[in-house]
Amino acid sequence: MHRALRIYGEVLRLVRRLPADTRPYYAKYARENFVNYREVDANDPAALHELFLRAYNHSLWVLNKYSVDQGAASKLKEICGGF
Repeated sequence: MHRALRIYGEVLRLVRRLPADTRPYYAKYARENFVNYREVDANDPAALHELFLRAYNHSLWVLNKYSVDQGAASKLKEICGGF
């Protein structure tokens, strides 16, 4: 749970790098996704890895969409497991 909260916090930090008019949408989107996946079994490493990888890849996609340097997600990558 602690790792998931760190990932959520880092995703919200990345949202702050987006254009101001898009931040509320992506902050809400991130929260909804983390809430929707709270039922994932914390004892299933494969499910957690897949979920963390999805969070990282989607974050990269959004950063790229708004031409934000993907290097900003390096901390998120580290928290997610380094892939």
